[in-house]
Amino acid sequence: MKAADIVLGPESKHKFSQIPLSDNSVKRRIDDMAEDIKNQVVESVRESIFFAIQLDESTDVAQCCQLLVFVRYIQNETIKDELLFSTELTTTSKAIDIMTAVSEFFDKHELSWKKLIGVCTDGAPAMLGSRSGFIQLVKEKNPNVITIHCFIHRQALAAKTLSNELYEVLKLCIKIVNYVKKSALNTRLFTALCEDLGTEHKTLLFHTEVRWLSKGNMLSRLFELRDEVIQFLEIQKQSELFLEFKKPWVQVIFAYLSDIFDSLNTLNLKLQGGDSNIIYHRDAITAYTEKLQLWKRKILASNYSCFPKLFAITEEAIFKEILNETDTKNKISNHLQHLTDEFKRYFPDSCNNIIYRLATDPFHVDIDLLPDTIQEQTLELKNDSAAQYDFEKMEKAQFWVKYLKVYPSTAEQALKLFLPFSSTYLCEKAFSAVVAIKTKYRSKLDIASDLRCALSSISPRIGNIVKNMQAHPSH
Repeated sequence: MKAADIVLGPESKHKFSQIPLSDNSVKRRIDDMAEDIKNQVVESVRESIFFAIQLDESTDVAQCCQLLVFVRYIQNETIKDELLFSTELTTTSKAIDIMTAVSEFFDKHELSWKKLIGVCTDGAPAMLGSRSGFIQLVKEKNPNVITIHCFIHRQALAAKTLSNELYEVLKLCIKIVNYVKKSALNTRLFTALCEDLGTEHKTLLFHTEVRWLSKGNMLSRLFELRDEVIQFLEIQKQSELFLEFKKPWVQVIFAYLSDIFDSLNTLNLKLQGGDSNIIYHRDAITAYTEKLQLWKRKILASNYSCFPKLFAITEEAIFKEILNETDTKNKISNHLQHLTDEFKRYFPDSCNNIIYRLATDPFHVDIDLLPDTIQEQTLELKNDSAAQYDFEKMEKAQFWVKYLKVYPSTAEQALKLFLPFSSTYLCEKAFSAVVAIKTKYRSKLDIASDLRCALSSISPRIGNIVKNMQAHPSH
């Protein structure tokens, strides 16, 4: 461009500026930046005292199986999360294929299995198989690694428990939503009805089994528009759906389901986020389990204040009469108990309570209950006034990272609860980026470099890249 300006003048320079770079030129630059970012991540992981990974695989629009691996490591007294690598599994997605891909990357970049302290997966059989699963293969490399089944996936599995009576009401709600939205005409007619009645929302929401928040969102919207839906079903002469949905007992259970799935959605959102850890998620699950027992006691005492939608319909005498029936209260309380049991089954208290206490409150922990190897260091920490001041001012994870060099044995035990991933949230989020990058119009695209540049918080070292580039390569 400079040469054209000097030799041929501004008009020619403008014409040259309109000539686009070739696709290979753009791709080479993306590859160079991605390679530099990867080198920075690998160097930092290699220097970290230990690290943890989360991984998941999914099939993209071109039927390619994409494996994503994220890493959490310590750098400059800070805990960081980055994409470690992404690769395409060319044949099957069995545990041995995933292990081969991870092992090849570790070997190529000289990452130590002994430094790996945590592995988080989505709980698929290929990941959690007791004999030949990926987790078992990792334990052969490092028996001390902490393995975590994603908290969000476990929560979604636990939330599926429903008795037959409650499930029938849920199916009825889904059937009604599908009827209203099954055709463009019905959708337009329902929208027009809602506009005439002045409702805030004018459409219902589909239920999709694979989406975590789907049931709660669908039921909440249907509850909000339930009067309009009843009127629409009557206008459309859907007598079977109309009569069934209008039954007082169905409306009571419908209100309860909307409330309970709302609470599950709130819990699910608490479990989402890239910077979460085992302790934060464990506390959220424990609190919710105890809430379920509190709600059960209130329901048996005819106190419905814990469920806003259920409480709202008690203003009508017919609903209040049904709610006061022992059979109805028993159905709701039994579901709450089954939900509690499922949460306890999927979330056994596997954390070492004394180490948990050490990680969350080291200045009031009972020294005699700790392992012998860290008792003396912990005693020194308890009497360190500067450390106590820092603990009150800093986030707990940052505190332990800061004092890792001062009290290495104690801090290492605590960081084994803070450093490992507790969910595959970053992988799930990254798959959304895959959908945006690799569309049906770019189905042959190799997305590894593009994905790294899109997801990484690390900036490429442009100066270093430019120095290593040849200005005018021959063709």
